[in-house]
Amino acid sequence: MRKMEIQKTSDGSSTLYLPEMDEHYHSTNGALTESLHVFIKTGLETHEKSELSVLEIGFGTGLNAMLTLKAADRLERCVNYSSIELYPLSKELVDSLDFGFDSQEDKANFSKLHDAEWNTSVAISERFVLKKIHGDLTKTVFEDRFDLVYFDAFAPDKQPDMWSEEIFRHIYEQMNDGGIFVTYCAKGVVRRMLQAVGFTTERLPGPPGKREMLRAKKL
Repeated sequence: MRKMEIQKTSDGSSTLYLPEMDEHYHSTNGALTESLHVFIKTGLETHEKSELSVLEIGFGTGLNAMLTLKAADRLERCVNYSSIELYPLSKELVDSLDFGFDSQEDKANFSKLHDAEWNTSVAISERFVLKKIHGDLTKTVFEDRFDLVYFDAFAPDKQPDMWSEEIFRHIYEQMNDGGIFVTYCAKGVVRRMLQAVGFTTERLPGPPGKREMLRAKKL
């Protein structure tokens, strides 16, 4: 099992530090702030469809899924949420995380996300259905097509095999026309690979600590 350390980020929310990779699961400048900015405000809230099929690359701590669940209820939109993860976290570790979800409803929903059976669709709320996929993205063929992709893999210099033209083409082919792809990374090489497989791309202001991020669209 991978050794993990829980650390506080600048906005008070938790992240995990993975010593063997010298990498954090979220931005140390604010885990909650980063996820809200990159995936909710720049991704989910910009899509026009009232019913969305979402793919997240890296379930991790469940933060993006939880924020999407809350946004779905707030925006009165239905979300079918698939998330692929090769290294699920232990319940003990998850229970030690603090993202400020203090209401009884939030606590219950966060537990539901992590307790949900893998590789099975589970209704977490009236508007949010979760399917956690325990597997390797490079070897997985998805049954669904997606309107929105959260690409939240570890950084390219830490996990280069996840940031390849082959991976991006695989994702592009699984997306519906009009689909949106968002990631915290704004490196030129990543932008060019996304363009090479067919996406149109734009650089947007990033979350605290990052000047820019990327949003791509399948037209």
